[in-house]
Amino acid sequence: MNQDLKALLQNQEEQLLRPEIRTSKGALSQLLAADFFELGSSGRVLYREEEIDEAGIGVVDMQLSDFEIKPLAEDVVLATYRIFNVEQRQSSLRSSIWKFLNNRWQLVFHQGTKTM
Repeated sequence: MNQDLKALLQNQEEQLLRPEIRTSKGALSQLLAADFFELGSSGRVLYREEEIDEAGIGVVDMQLSDFEIKPLAEDVVLATYRIFNVEQRQSSLRSSIWKFLNNRWQLVFHQGTKTM
């Protein structure tokens, strides 16, 4: 995997933090695969079709850092990074699995784990 792919996937992760993306069902549907699911840092399991309504998934104030990728297959990449939730003053470790589907990279799995 190259730096261009790392930059692309980091950009897509950062898009998922932006209010205009998070409040758009259409924009989220472009980034999240149809079978996307998340193991949230809250302990909840979230599914794309169950959680995204017309108003999206809500606005957050989070900062992403320490972004890295690891290829799992030619068309599958694991991304890991740290998130700081400004409002809650809480950090979490994040992992995402991105798959190349329908001529674009889409998020198929995400997990957040709170840190102490």
